[in-house]
Amino acid sequence: MNLEKKIITRMAPSPTGKFHIGGVRTALFNYLFAKHNNGKFIIRSEDTDEWRSEKRFEDNMLHTLEWLNIKHDEFFRQSERMDIYKDYIKKLIKSGNAYEAEASKNNPNIPVIRFKNPNIKIKFTDLILGDIEFDTTELGDFVIARDINTPIYHLTVVVDDGLMEISHVLRGQEHINNTPRQILILEALGFDRPKYAHIPLIMSPRGGKLSKRDPEVIPAFDYKEQGILPEALINFLVFIGWNPGDDREIISIDELIKEFDINKIQKGGGAFNIEKLYWINKHYLNELSNNDFYNYISPVLNDFRKKDFYDDKIMQNLIPLIRERTRYLLDVENMIKEGELDFYFKQPELDINKILWKGDKKEYTLSNLEKVHSILLNLNGDFNKKTTKEALWVYAEKIGKGSVLWPLRYSLSGRDKSPDPFTILGIIGKESALNSISFAINILKK
Repeated sequence: MNLEKKIITRMAPSPTGKFHIGGVRTALFNYLFAKHNNGKFIIRSEDTDEWRSEKRFEDNMLHTLEWLNIKHDEFFRQSERMDIYKDYIKKLIKSGNAYEAEASKNNPNIPVIRFKNPNIKIKFTDLILGDIEFDTTELGDFVIARDINTPIYHLTVVVDDGLMEISHVLRGQEHINNTPRQILILEALGFDRPKYAHIPLIMSPRGGKLSKRDPEVIPAFDYKEQGILPEALINFLVFIGWNPGDDREIISIDELIKEFDINKIQKGGGAFNIEKLYWINKHYLNELSNNDFYNYISPVLNDFRKKDFYDDKIMQNLIPLIRERTRYLLDVENMIKEGELDFYFKQPELDINKILWKGDKKEYTLSNLEKVHSILLNLNGDFNKKTTKEALWVYAEKIGKGSVLWPLRYSLSGRDKSPDPFTILGIIGKESALNSISFAINILKK
């Protein structure tokens, strides 16, 4: 490799649909390789297909990369470079490397432009896969333009790579078969051949290449709406096909730029494991302050805030507990949907039979709850998880923890499963706690 040549990479998506996870990983690898080598990263919108390309899809791609902080140094649209491609088509025709051939089916009066294949063997060293050789004879004279004004992918990508002095082409392994055509064209035009590195496929957890039809796969920007943090998605994607050479699972973008080694990209595909993404996201959520975490979940609380019983102070108290159970925003949405937070804000409905611990009589449970009520009523000072546990623990151990703590926990929550009673007491406060215990006592007295 010519060490004097500046490292320049590019990502060249077609804006014909929403930007997906495979494209993000390709952009990420190109960005990291360029920045690791103090190089330049270019985004090029391949929007020459006027029937399928849409500005909204280009915007989606750019917004996705901006959200992920994958910053490009330059941006180009191929649709704004058509005169350049036309000049190079003419150059190829003039040099005898291309010719006007048969008319296309869509334009019976206009000939397509074919590249005159020299029918040679092409060999290149892929930085990931090693030496690869193609016999180009089987390609025939392939089309490079629908007409003199309408170039297709193989021509435009080569011209742009040449003029932009792309040093390294990092792209998915599905593009390997494009390489011999592109090498033939770039050598006919006199451009330097870039280094190629075909990164492994992202595999479906059910086997085979990951597809947009896989249920885990959604447009990349939609992960933001699900509550996936940008640093988590970056962290997750970089490990599909690359590793730092040790057992780390959490790595920052700054560390990646410093350590990204193209030689550590693996040849084989890596599986898309959505549960691993959620695990990584939870790690980053745990690093947020309580205030930042509250802001994170705030969008899904909008309807919940409208309920008559909502109290923002209690919600603030709940933040550590909600964070403990949250991998992404859907977890919070499900807590709200299933009513798992309601009892912190209002008196829950109680089933008298569920207040009783296994085999305990109603009178015995009533006596225990009245004692608990008395202890908590006379608890002075701070009323929190620690102080309420200290106040009740000796009595609970003396009588039997199940007989004391189960009725207390159920009286506070009205649910078969909930956090321990001391956690609940610390969140709802003394007044609400005593009211809930009194409510259960009155039920037992009936």
